[in-house]
Amino acid sequence: MSPTASALLLTAPAAAPLLVAGAYTLSGARARPPAAAFAAALTQARKRASAQGSVLVQPEAPPTTARPKRYPSDRVALVSPAVILTCGGLLAVDVIADGPRTAYSGLLRGDALTAWMLLVIGTVAVIACGSAPAYLRGERDAGRASRRTVRRYHALIQAFLAAMCLAVVTANLGVLWVAVEATTIVTAFLVGHRRTRTSVEAAWKYVVICSAGIALAFLGTVLIYYAARQAGIPEAWALDWPTLVARADRLDPAVARLGITLIILGFGAKAGLVPLHAWLPDAHSQAPAPVSALMSGVLLSVAFTAILRYRVIADAALGADFTRVLLAAIALLTLGLAAGLLLAQQDYKRMLAYSSMEHMSLIALATAIGSPLALAAALLHIAGHGLAKSVAFCASGQILQLTGTARIGRVRGLIAQAPPLAGAYGLAVVALMAFPPFSLFASELGIARAGFASGPVLGWVTAGALLLVLAAFAALTVRTARMLLGPGTPAEPSPGAVWPLSLGLAACAALGVATGPLTDLLHAAAQAIGG
Repeated sequence: MSPTASALLLTAPAAAPLLVAGAYTLSGARARPPAAAFAAALTQARKRASAQGSVLVQPEAPPTTARPKRYPSDRVALVSPAVILTCGGLLAVDVIADGPRTAYSGLLRGDALTAWMLLVIGTVAVIACGSAPAYLRGERDAGRASRRTVRRYHALIQAFLAAMCLAVVTANLGVLWVAVEATTIVTAFLVGHRRTRTSVEAAWKYVVICSAGIALAFLGTVLIYYAARQAGIPEAWALDWPTLVARADRLDPAVARLGITLIILGFGAKAGLVPLHAWLPDAHSQAPAPVSALMSGVLLSVAFTAILRYRVIADAALGADFTRVLLAAIALLTLGLAAGLLLAQQDYKRMLAYSSMEHMSLIALATAIGSPLALAAALLHIAGHGLAKSVAFCASGQILQLTGTARIGRVRGLIAQAPPLAGAYGLAVVALMAFPPFSLFASELGIARAGFASGPVLGWVTAGALLLVLAAFAALTVRTARMLLGPGTPAEPSPGAVWPLSLGLAACAALGVATGPLTDLLHAAAQAIGG
C-alpha cells in the first residue's frame, strides 16, 4: 500500500465523523421554520405600522401541519460508522499481510490492535446510530427534544466517535492522552443532554471524577516522557509507542514504576475500574440510551486500550510481575464491588452500568494473566461486551420510553407488551451472562483456562473471580426475569427500533461460534500487546 493510501486509511476514521459533525452544525444555519418566519414577519409589520401611526390587522397564521414521523437527517449519522468499519476492515487485511502502517512521520500508526478496535468502534457505532432515530423520535414526541437539541446531539456523537478513533490510531502517547481527554469533554455534554437536575449532576460528577483520573494519567505520561529523555531518546520520539517499546529496558525503573501506576489508575478511571469508578453508574443511567451504548460498549474499552499499550512498556522496563499484581488487585476489587452492587440494584440502566464494571474487571484480569490465550480472550471479550452491551442499553432506552420508568420493580410483562423489544433485551442480558453461542462464553472460558494454567496464585485469583461472576449472574437473572415475565398490554413497537439490536445480537453470536476471517487479526492483535 502506498504512503498516500496508508495516510488516508489512518486519517479517515477520525476525519469522517468530524465532517459529519460539521454538516450537522452547519445545517442549523438553514432557513427558519414557517412558524418562526411568520412571527418575525408579524413583528416587523407591527413596527412599520407603529412608525406610520396606522392600525395593523393581524394576518391569518399559516395552517399547522402534523409532525412528520420520519427524520431523514438522523440517518446521516450512519455515514461515519460505515467509514470506520470500512477503514478497519481494509487496515486489518493490510497489516496481516504487510505489518503495521504509519503516516505523518509516525504520528498515526495502524497495527492489528488498531484494526481490531476500529472494527469494534464501527460496529457498536452502527448499533447506536441505527437505534438513534427511533429513540429521538420518541424524545420528540414526548416534547423532550427539539430540532436544535437533536442537531447538537448528532454533532456531539460524531465528535465522540472522532476522538475515540484518534485514540486508537495514534502512535504518540501524548496525542492518546489528548484524545481520551477529548472524549471526557464531549460526553459530559451528552450525559447532561436532557438538562434535568439528575442528568446535570451526573454530568458534573462525570467531569470531576474523570478529570481527576485523566490528571493522574497526564502526570504518568509526563513521568514516562522524563524517563525516556533521561534514557537518551530524542525529544520528538520520547512518547512514540514503538520507540518506547524498543527501548523500554533503558527507562529508570523507579520513575517508570510511578508513571505506570498513575497511568493505570488514570486510564482505569475512564475504564470504570476502582478506585475512580463512581461516575459510571450515574453517567450511564442519565445519558441518552445510544450514548450509554457507546460509552459502555467502546469508550471503556478504548480507555483500557491505552493501558494495554503501556503494559507492553511496563513489562519490558519492570518485568511482568509489577503490572500483573496491580491489575489483578484492581480487577478483583472492581469485580467484588460490581457484584455486590448488582445484588442490591433496583434500576435497570444502573444495573447495566455495574455489569460494565464486571466485564471490564474480567478484561483487566485477562491482561494481568498476560498469556497469549488470555490476551486473545481479552480482545474477544472487548468485542463481545461492546456488541451485547450496546444492544442492552439501546433496548433499555426503548423500554424507558415505553414504560416511563427505570425502576425494575415497576416494569412487568415486557414480553407481552413488546415481544421484539423484550426479546432483544433478554437475549442481550443472556449474552452478558456468557451463555453460548454468544462470544462472551468463549472469551470467559478462555480467561478461565488461561488463569488456571498460569500457576497456583493466578489460579486462586481466577477462582475467586468466577465466584463473583456467579453472584453477578444471579442478580442479572432475577431482575431481568422480573422485567420480562408477567401479564402486560400489547403495545405498538417503534418502527425501526429493532433492526440494529438484531444486527448486534447476530454479530455477537457469530463471533462466539467462530471468529472466521478475524482469527488471524485477533491473534496478531494479541501478539502486538504481548510484549
